[in-house]
Amino acid sequence: MHNALIDDFTRSDCASNGQRWRFFSDRVMGGVSEGSAEHRLAAGRPALLLSGTVSLANNGGFIQCSLDLAPDGQDFDASAFTGIAVTLRGDGGAYAINLRSSELSRPWQSYRAPLASTSHWKTHHLHFADFDAHRTDRPLNAARLRRIGLIAIGEARRVDVAISQLEFMTPDQR
Repeated sequence: MHNALIDDFTRSDCASNGQRWRFFSDRVMGGVSEGSAEHRLAAGRPALLLSGTVSLANNGGFIQCSLDLAPDGQDFDASAFTGIAVTLRGDGGAYAINLRSSELSRPWQSYRAPLASTSHWKTHHLHFADFDAHRTDRPLNAARLRRIGLIAIGEARRVDVAISQLEFMTPDQR
């Protein structure tokens, strides 16, 4: 089985899977965090740069870039894969990969796997079992994935992180 590329960030108009990256912040619920997600060259690689400021004011506290995994918000069946491989570099801060499935009904529900950024490119292998349910009791169902995201959350700080490769892992990857 081969890896399933989600995005290699070589195109700025859409991801490798044909979908578009979107930026979100806590402003959708009254927070004041701000930032952007821009396609750029980062340390010699095409990447998506998530940058901005996370503020805890007004019950806020996050910025995020996210991508639908299939057209029209449909489910993506990732049950043949074991997890997500993500290559990123950043400011040394804590981040998380967020997954959403069609089994979640509230916007604040997700599955999260934490990761720490470093000043050099590093590939993190996140197995589906590494994803913690956030504000839901439902277990992660990889056959019903809808969206993936990179999020900075819960800590007031400046954010500067770049992602250059994102793919589903096969059983033979660690």
